Amino acid sequence: MQESPQSSRTDTTSHLIGRMWRDWMSAYKGRVGMAVVLMIIVAAASAAYPKLIETSIDMLEAKNANVVWMMPLAIILVTFIKGLASYGQSVLSQSVALRVINAIQKAMFAHLMRADLQAHHETSTGKLISRFTNDVNVMRDALSRTLTAMARDFVTAAALIGMMFYLDWLLAIIVIITFPLAGRPVIRIGRRLRRASSNAQSGMGELTSNLEQAFSGIRLIKSYRMEDYERSRADALFDRIYHLVMKTVKGRARTYPFLETIGGTSVAAVLGYGGWRILSGTGTLGEFVGFLAAVILAYQPVRSLGNLNAALQEGLAAVQRSFNLLDTPAKIVDAPDARDLALSGGSVTFDKVTFAYTPDKPALNEVDLTIPAGQTVALVGPSGAGKSTVMNLVLRFNDVDSGILAIDGQDVRSLTMASLRDAIALVSQDITLFNDTVAANIRYGRPDATDDEVIAAARDAAAHDFVSALPDGYDTVVGDRGSSLSGGERQRVAIARAMLKNAPILLLDEATSALDAESEQQVQVALERLTANRTTLVIAHRLATVMNADQILVMDGGRVVENGTHAELQARDGLYARLSRLQFREPGPAGSTSTPEDGSAPDAERAHG
Repeated sequence: MQESPQSSRTDTTSHLIGRMWRDWMSAYKGRVGMAVVLMIIVAAASAAYPKLIETSIDMLEAKNANVVWMMPLAIILVTFIKGLASYGQSVLSQSVALRVINAIQKAMFAHLMRADLQAHHETSTGKLISRFTNDVNVMRDALSRTLTAMARDFVTAAALIGMMFYLDWLLAIIVIITFPLAGRPVIRIGRRLRRASSNAQSGMGELTSNLEQAFSGIRLIKSYRMEDYERSRADALFDRIYHLVMKTVKGRARTYPFLETIGGTSVAAVLGYGGWRILSGTGTLGEFVGFLAAVILAYQPVRSLGNLNAALQEGLAAVQRSFNLLDTPAKIVDAPDARDLALSGGSVTFDKVTFAYTPDKPALNEVDLTIPAGQTVALVGPSGAGKSTVMNLVLRFNDVDSGILAIDGQDVRSLTMASLRDAIALVSQDITLFNDTVAANIRYGRPDATDDEVIAAARDAAAHDFVSALPDGYDTVVGDRGSSLSGGERQRVAIARAMLKNAPILLLDEATSALDAESEQQVQVALERLTANRTTLVIAHRLATVMNADQILVMDGGRVVENGTHAELQARDGLYARLSRLQFREPGPAGSTSTPEDGSAPDAERAHG
């Protein structure tokens, strides 16, 4: 899927964070605000520890007996309050992160469902799935850590620094001076880390795609003994992912030396200067220990804030990839003034239609054809002739480059896609069944259909008998892509689905290709009932299935080169007659051949298109 290009302005950290807040997080600002309030309580409790330590030491030096019960109770109370507030903040922050990720996943899925079919063909399924798994996990981690840092680490560090100034402003200045020294290196490392993380996430998408292909094609892999080849390909990808992820690990780890050095320098400065003040009599032991405790307690949140930049940049790389996807506009959309299809029969007309997938090679070239309402028209021809393209244009999976495609005289580009596709039922040779029950797969044609209507559709498609014999009948789960059914059974379920939809226009793309002779005969009878008084466009490789069509259009090179009935086309001795001789082995100009019993040629000799 070609993603929307991003300018240097739109991929900056500030822009991405701003958009993330504006589009996704602002709806939960109440929860974020409550989390911040709770963490202010946590920060105040953390900041109280140094003062409690200072007071305890001063009371011990003064031999105040109350220290043995007063200070422990105070520490227990502060700790209890801090624990409760930390729990509330954690739950609120995580809930916001999960809600935001949930919303982004829903938005991406909805966007992909609206995206052009061609866009799906340009991006592997595995790479798209990776957006919902790997990228989302990275975003979730970064968002959770960012919210925690905002609500806990930043506020806690600020409170402890405030306590340092309260205890000893001069020592506090000495400590604070060391903090900015690590800032610039950490920011520079973060920029590199985002690039490395983006490459790693892209690599994970490629890996997911390859694994999906390998597992779905395991039958082919085993039959051709390609296990070692696929293993070597996978090993190379695993190694590539390892190196890409290691770059992010090293980038993240580069921040540690700077932060550790700053922390050590701060403690050293406190020990040196604070110790000198005690020895010189200008400071007390309680003040010194309390301040040192504040420095040590502040180190962890400050260190977390330093490490946050690394996690943030990794998350922003995933956020940017998601935004790029969401910003990619669909080309096939309803016109602003689109209206619903007004059916008056369902005639389909192509008027000098030209269409090309790539500019230099038209798939259709000024095609003129008419499918009268209620009639059955068959498209035949060699592979690449443009037959499937005709169906794609009728469904408006693509828009014509020039000319007009109309249904009942209405240009399909002026119609709402919902009303257009509601009027069409498709049965393709590429059967799609979902990992659900047989009934659910049939009901996909009309979700509100009753059980009786589902069963009736299955009967018409010659599917009822085999479905009834399944372990759970219509409630049997068919497996991934219908793996528990045979090819013919899958095809009949797909036909039942189209029958249930009961649309006025039918598109049959080799709808009986996977059926045995007995089932095909049963389904042909059912299809004859279904196509009666309906506009039907049939693509067929086996000419025996279209001999009774009202009209046969022969396509070659993106044009309609012949049209007529079976008998008329045979008499012309053109392309159709040559295809017919290949399949039926009828006598031709060069001699005579025998005819297979089932009336079809071996696969290698069939004309494809």
